[in-house]
Amino acid sequence: MASVKDNRLPPGLVSNLQQVLARRKEDGSADPPAADDAAAAEPPIEPSTSDSAPGADDCSKPIVLVTSSDGIESPGLARLVEALVREGLCNVHVCAPQSDKSASGHSVTLTETVAVTSAEISGAVAYEVSGTPVDCVSLALSGALFSWSKPLLVISGINRGSSCGNQMFYSGVIAGAREALICGIPSLSISLNWKKDESQESDFKDAVTVCLPLINATIRDIEKGTFPKSCLLNIEVPTSPLTNKGFKVTKQSLWRSTLNWQAISANRHPSSGHFMSNQQSLGIQLAQLSRDASAAGAARRLTTQRKSLVEIESVGAAGKPDTNRVKKFFRLEFMHREQDDADEDLDIRALENGFVAVTPLSLSLKDQEDATAATSDWVSSSLQKEQ
Repeated sequence: MASVKDNRLPPGLVSNLQQVLARRKEDGSADPPAADDAAAAEPPIEPSTSDSAPGADDCSKPIVLVTSSDGIESPGLARLVEALVREGLCNVHVCAPQSDKSASGHSVTLTETVAVTSAEISGAVAYEVSGTPVDCVSLALSGALFSWSKPLLVISGINRGSSCGNQMFYSGVIAGAREALICGIPSLSISLNWKKDESQESDFKDAVTVCLPLINATIRDIEKGTFPKSCLLNIEVPTSPLTNKGFKVTKQSLWRSTLNWQAISANRHPSSGHFMSNQQSLGIQLAQLSRDASAAGAARRLTTQRKSLVEIESVGAAGKPDTNRVKKFFRLEFMHREQDDADEDLDIRALENGFVAVTPLSLSLKDQEDATAATSDWVSSSLQKEQ
């Protein structure tokens, strides 16, 4: 499954143009009107009512929105969408970042225009967005992009890497699900405990196999009104998905990876090659620079070929670099740290012990205890029905 740029006109625009032409034909006007008249006569473009030409939505099925912090071309999202389409219980719509936005937290894009491009994913309606997972969910639920504004369920994932404990505050995959919860939509976030030199791409397919019964139960019970309210469910799949010990409702731990900053020497930093690494990014950066050039001390952010490395370069009012400033380069990495808490009910402990950890996360601390109890009862009963 791949994301492919689609240069065709949006269906909504095509529909509006057809309406205008039909209206002119009825009025018997053979000559095209003047430009000003045409602009006044044409109705405003509205969200498309036919989001997918091939494989149109079945109106009898609910809509499930899928996003991901790893980007629209990530294997986790691909395997999840494939399975949802194959199950046929819902209409699958996708709105995901066009690139990897891991560890973006609950950030949104305020100072830049967000670009949205249609993408081809078999059996689903899909868009890629030049923003964060929260941008994607917020835009999808706004009614500005799709012809709907309230799906039955939002699923964020499947993420490459654990989002347990305090790691969830950095997590873009959990933020996507949290944004849905803020908007009143039930949501799931799913992560695979990916380990370097041990995990492989096929593990995402196995993770979907493990989670699918819980996803199907979620769709069914939301419609029945029995799904736990006021919380999202963060699902953490162990490194070897098919050998898991079962589902276990857990509590959020205080565990997090160690943030390791490493200094990068200037001669190892290929600054001369930055500008041509991404032409689209270059255009945006230069446009932003031209707007900011008149402000003293404006900052120019240059994204490098290495994902975690960022260079901040100070420029003067006329855009000339200040040679008196000291410039240093650093790279941030998450370093795995062993969990020393012995509580078996914590998310990271259950995950490392081979369980699929299901952690309810509420927006309010006072609701957390009730959410945990309700989730525990629901998981037990729903999985029995799926068997």
